[in-house]
Amino acid sequence: MTQLQLARSGKITDLVKNISRSENIPPETIVKGLAEGHIVIPNNRLRKIAQPCAIGKGLSTKINANIGTSKDSSNIQLELQKMRIAIDLGSDTVMDLSTGPKFIETRRAILKSCKVPVGTVPIYEIMINSAVRHKNITDTSVEEMFQALESQAKDGVDFFTIHAGVTKNVLDALQKSRRVLDIVSRGGAFLAQWMIANGCENPFYQYFERVIDIAYRYDITLSLGDGLRPGSIADATDRPQIMELITLGELRNQAVARGVQVMIEGPGHVPLDQVETNVVLEKVICSGAPFYVLGPLVTDIAPGYDHITAAIGGAVAAAKGADFLCYVTPAEHLRLPTLDDVKDGVIASKIAAHAADIVKGVPKAKQRDIDISRARKARDWESQFTMALDSEKPRRYRKASRPGKKDVCTMCGEYCSIKISSSCIKR
Repeated sequence: MTQLQLARSGKITDLVKNISRSENIPPETIVKGLAEGHIVIPNNRLRKIAQPCAIGKGLSTKINANIGTSKDSSNIQLELQKMRIAIDLGSDTVMDLSTGPKFIETRRAILKSCKVPVGTVPIYEIMINSAVRHKNITDTSVEEMFQALESQAKDGVDFFTIHAGVTKNVLDALQKSRRVLDIVSRGGAFLAQWMIANGCENPFYQYFERVIDIAYRYDITLSLGDGLRPGSIADATDRPQIMELITLGELRNQAVARGVQVMIEGPGHVPLDQVETNVVLEKVICSGAPFYVLGPLVTDIAPGYDHITAAIGGAVAAAKGADFLCYVTPAEHLRLPTLDDVKDGVIASKIAAHAADIVKGVPKAKQRDIDISRARKARDWESQFTMALDSEKPRRYRKASRPGKKDVCTMCGEYCSIKISSSCIKR
């Protein structure tokens, strides 16, 4: 039985008990959410995950870090180092988006050493294999596509991004639209190219039952990808995006009916006043399925700082009900991220997630802020560093600007408002 089926039978598994302790909520609440399809636990039945997580309604907001090689950079050890940094800083999952020549070796190395759930986008492997075997990515066969899914499932991948909503009808709507940027999803672009060249429907849509079969056998969570997500704020919430979302909602119901867990991936570039609308639409159209958002990025003018634009959108989205934030690094749209880029992306996303958790009333979320504020009042610097999302940077700043043992910082010095008020306000 899959985790979804076990939940429907009322079974409280050891995995659920583990997550119940980490979330500080009753296991019955998690079982109910699983049974309703409002919570997912990505965990391939072939893997034993040291730090599992649940994603969805009533839980803390989770974040994902993307890593992986490219054709220009295929250093597996470097990607493993990025993985470790991301997890150490609090990433709840990792996705391997490798497109380099050693993509299989990279995936297996990540799965072997990763202690959190691992996701992939199988269409990347499909199109790379096709380019090698056929010299043209449009010549791949439907069977080759499903062989890649089966291979990754056997490796132990916990969740798949499947762009099953890129249909002929959606592409027709795209052709008639006035989008500034047509398709910014690599998976969506690959499938659109294959569909147009072959005059065929998207195999992941046409044969979605086969996708479900593989996910069911390995208890893989399906993350239904947003191949038509907007890549410019001018394109947000347009007809192609919403048509795809409606299709994903239908596919979600089909998979859940078979006992397969599903989450829905969400937009890209969305102006601030449309973020809540996008969350509400997903929750209504997709029957409350967990919502996994890339950002959203609330402006297009900040290359090099897109971890900030994504954190702004992510905080609003999660506060309004999004469940899972995909980190965005400063390197987004520019290059493969470095170790420092990964760190900045994770921290920005964690800030957004935590800010939203305070609004959601997640157990103990606000207490962390209260505790660090009390440490500030006491000018207890080490406690502040320990409780911070990133302990290294504030400790380094403090050391560089205030050697010695003074209890104030160089911003205010002896005119420190906290110190002054503590001397005259007694409680």
